[in-house]
Amino acid sequence: MSPVPSLSLAEWVVLAVISERPTHGFAISQLTASDGDLGRVWQVPRPIVYRALGRLAAAGLITADGTEPGNGPQRTIYAVTPEGATAAGAWLQTPVEHVREVRSHLLMKLALLHRAGADPACLLRRQQERLAPIAKAMTAERAEPDGFEATLLAWRRANATAAISFLDDITPPR
Repeated sequence: MSPVPSLSLAEWVVLAVISERPTHGFAISQLTASDGDLGRVWQVPRPIVYRALGRLAAAGLITADGTEPGNGPQRTIYAVTPEGATAAGAWLQTPVEHVREVRSHLLMKLALLHRAGADPACLLRRQQERLAPIAKAMTAERAEPDGFEATLLAWRRANATAAISFLDDITPPR
């Protein structure tokens, strides 16, 4: 298997949705619209969905699997390849690296896991382990900067504390 290319959040979302079951771009764009199930978390505009389909197909992570029957426009149905299924599964179980990604990447992973009926407990525990040292380092920082650096540090501390609290609230006990 060739290495998975670096994918954007939109591309990961499209791949994960197709991993649930074969579907077409219009259905994905409805899910990721502002009033869609996934769009409540992170909106992906229709042109970005179709660009993601092309990129994922070129990378061999999805493949065209026929067209939707009916009288309307011909919509290509895409199915995940074995490599795509493996990549999507690994991405869904990988904690985010930065506190700033909790709002977008982690919340989207949790929404996708919920859609799939998968238990997020393992991901949540690994996420706590990943962010705890970052939050601890920020709160333990002794040097108090001034000017905008102080503002930035205060923002980072508050977000790290909130992220840890959020994870504590939703992570089931062992």
